[in-house]
Amino acid sequence: MNQIADTHHLQNWDYLVFFIYFIIVAGFGYYVFQRKRSKTASTKDFFLAEGSLTWWAIGASLIASNISAEHFIGQSGSGFALGLAISSYEWIAAATLIIVAIFFIPIYLKNKIYTMPQFLLERYNATVSTIMAIFWLIVYVLVNLTSIIYLGALAITAISGIPFFWCIIGLAIFALLVTLGGMKVIGYTDVIQVFVLIVGGLATTYLALNLVSNHFGYGDNILKGITIVREKADTHFHMIFSSDHPYYKDLPGLSVLIGGMWINNLNYWGCNQYIIQRALGADLKTARNGILFAAFLKLIIPVIAVIPGITAYVLFKEGVFNDELKNAAGVVKPDLAYPTLMNLLPVGLKGLAFAALTAAIVASLAGKLNSISTIFSLDIYHKYFNKNASEKHLVRVGRIAVIVSMLIACIVAPALTTLDQAYQFIQDCVGYISPGILAIFLLGFFWRRTTSLAALLAAILTIPLSALLNFLPAWTNGAFPDYPFLDRMTIVFVFLVVLMIVVTLADKRSKDQKRIIEIDTSMFRTTPAFLVGSAIITGILVVLYTVFW
Repeated sequence: MNQIADTHHLQNWDYLVFFIYFIIVAGFGYYVFQRKRSKTASTKDFFLAEGSLTWWAIGASLIASNISAEHFIGQSGSGFALGLAISSYEWIAAATLIIVAIFFIPIYLKNKIYTMPQFLLERYNATVSTIMAIFWLIVYVLVNLTSIIYLGALAITAISGIPFFWCIIGLAIFALLVTLGGMKVIGYTDVIQVFVLIVGGLATTYLALNLVSNHFGYGDNILKGITIVREKADTHFHMIFSSDHPYYKDLPGLSVLIGGMWINNLNYWGCNQYIIQRALGADLKTARNGILFAAFLKLIIPVIAVIPGITAYVLFKEGVFNDELKNAAGVVKPDLAYPTLMNLLPVGLKGLAFAALTAAIVASLAGKLNSISTIFSLDIYHKYFNKNASEKHLVRVGRIAVIVSMLIACIVAPALTTLDQAYQFIQDCVGYISPGILAIFLLGFFWRRTTSLAALLAAILTIPLSALLNFLPAWTNGAFPDYPFLDRMTIVFVFLVVLMIVVTLADKRSKDQKRIIEIDTSMFRTTPAFLVGSAIITGILVVLYTVFW
């Protein structure tokens, strides 16, 4: 093995590799901005890159926006603690993307939907739309954006030794440079970001498996490393947990395959401005192909995010990382697994992995910022503050919203240091709202009679009901069942769907309600190539769950 990098510091060659990455991204982004910008400012062009993103740019941008520090750090830590089962978040997402491409995207594109609040406005009313728009903005800024920049800065500090404050500033400036160019710049630079994060992630996985092989006396032999990890951490290679498993509450058995995991993923990939925005400016065929490409990429994310954590677990059991994976109090911290492995990378290769982590963080920040500016400009400012605003003015407002939301996130981010697990903080917050949002969208899509009152009740009740199920066990001293996180989502979702149906049926006027959202069965037809790709992904998932059940 080449020279090993000093722990918690980057060497000159590492900085050079990172600088090259930065120059390529910034230069390519400027080239895209100059080459593809419109002569006149357009909201559709700035927010959606209408018609200019190719299928591979859409797919790469979906993954780049999705993958961030919480995947590298959080999922690697989960891999260390509970094993391959955490991959369900990625593999079920691959199947979810196929469903979104077939059923959700055609409805959005056919009805010229550009934002999620716009759909709620057209399908229900302004009250439902505005409530959810404001709520999305609050969650995007104070939960998602803040946690992304916090976890990102924390990870970079652990790897490079750069002070936490300067990591926040650096990430903010880098993300702003990408975001202010609009969705075209984000979409095409995300192709580079995804390439870098996958190559850098694979490099870390390769090193981790070689470390295992070397430790057991087999030299640099990645295949032997895989075999050893599989043998030494057999309990970490089961996807479905039994009820007596110590981490059953995190991944409650079959609920992963037939319950709350689907609610979580369908909401995230199908009803989330942050994600779905990448496909809203394309034609149906391009959008579907891009989403299918993203589904294929999703299959390999556990290789670069989860496997390193499992290898760190094997090495820890062998006494290799006794000190590195413990905090000052001597408590084992699984989230230190990925930074520990990265600090052992050879000079230069560590710079590549550092660039990969930065790429994931910046791409997620840029995607989130663009969605914040889109919702604020089109669904709040244009509707309530300046109905006669020109396209140029709305784009300017969007850019101001980007800067302001990033400043807020930078100010709030240090406060998250008081949290034990920032990743769990994100999941808990999203888990409160996912059931209600998905119920509103699904019934809005496929049941003509669904009323605005039913949607409003679901929007209002999703958080209180989720919180009630979460805290009742403590309030009743255990008399009320303490349901796992994913099961709580299922219970709330089913309750809200039933409530919406009852409220709608009670309104006799709903029988005469005309179809507001245009739908016909021909919209859901797909090309043979798409069906083949979907079948391949489904087959791979069946094999994975069969082998690692």
